[in-house]
Amino acid sequence: MTMLSGFSALSLLLTLGAYLFGAIPFGLLLASYVAKIDVRASGSGNIGATNVARVAGKKLGALTLILDLLKGLTPVAIARALGVDELALAGVAIAAVIGHCFSVFLRFRGGKGVATGLGVFFAINPITAAAGALGYVLAFALTRISSLGSFSLLAGTIIASAVLAPPYWPLAAEAVIAIIIVSRHHENIRRLLGGSESKIS
Repeated sequence: MTMLSGFSALSLLLTLGAYLFGAIPFGLLLASYVAKIDVRASGSGNIGATNVARVAGKKLGALTLILDLLKGLTPVAIARALGVDELALAGVAIAAVIGHCFSVFLRFRGGKGVATGLGVFFAINPITAAAGALGYVLAFALTRISSLGSFSLLAGTIIASAVLAPPYWPLAAEAVIAIIIVSRHHENIRRLLGGSESKIS
């Protein structure tokens, strides 16, 4: 299939769609309607799977994780199937994570983007994403600290992408996504440096 221009109407529509799909606060909606809990006022206040599991139960946490993964995986998979070029694919990937982190439905607030970012990584390259996921599992197993696991996930994915490159567009998109996610963890970083970051039993 002939690659479509990165600035075509289709690519712009896909980017907007990725943002809006990423902006759907599944964790908040599930906890509100099923458990009658506002996760923004409980636990860490985050709308992601970790906090949903903490305050509303592991089943809702697991469902939130799956849905947040799909928010990243689905738009990139659709864009790739439609044959848009690498620039457009990178834009769609980044837009999905921005949507989760800065949701128009939550007055441009949102989650930290880890699960949605992982979904994007799997859509880009399942092998490098699996390397990142393994990094999360190992770091979390050793420390029981989710934020350290998240940083290991980002590092593992980017390192694997750099080793397996080219093409280079996934590495560029993943680097931008990593910057967004790390910036959303500024409070976690402060607590890690202060030795007060909470662990998950």
